[in-house]
Amino acid sequence: MPRAIRRCPWTGDDPRMIAYHDTEWGVPLHDDRGLFEFLVLEGAQAGLSWSTILRKRDAYRAAFAGFDPAKVALFGEAEIARLMADEGIVRNRLKVESAVKNARAVLAAQAEVGSLDALLWSLAGGRPQKNAFRVSGDVPARTAVSDAMSKALKKRGLNFVGSTICYAFMQATGMVNDHLVGCFRRGEV
Repeated sequence: MPRAIRRCPWTGDDPRMIAYHDTEWGVPLHDDRGLFEFLVLEGAQAGLSWSTILRKRDAYRAAFAGFDPAKVALFGEAEIARLMADEGIVRNRLKVESAVKNARAVLAAQAEVGSLDALLWSLAGGRPQKNAFRVSGDVPARTAVSDAMSKALKKRGLNFVGSTICYAFMQATGMVNDHLVGCFRRGEV
């Protein structure tokens, strides 16, 4: 009889969550557009479930110009009004305006340090941290590193980048590997 694949339990039986866990979550990401996408999505997720955001991800990509920060930075009131009418995304004005403001801050960071990748990974210590948590309850919601990242990003003018959001962002983009001991993906990433 084949052994069942062991995954982190947060996936449940949702096919989207399983696919995300199995292919993306915790994989080191070094692409500015991808990193900007996760900044926007993690901010949009605040107060909601990640499965809700995954269901809306394609709509977000269409609504936010493929997460091209240079294009999103140009969004004005007309684009914000369009986004507020878009049922495919989370229509929270603060979150929508934050994505546009954050795109502008990303462009400034890119001009200053060369890339969003260089900035974010330097704030996270420069390389992935591999944790060895055995149960979900041991995984922190924030750390000293996510506290520092949050403070640095806020200083650069970004919104919806509190410490808990930053830690979730770090997990998603592989800055930390929080796949539980026993999860088949832990050793792969």
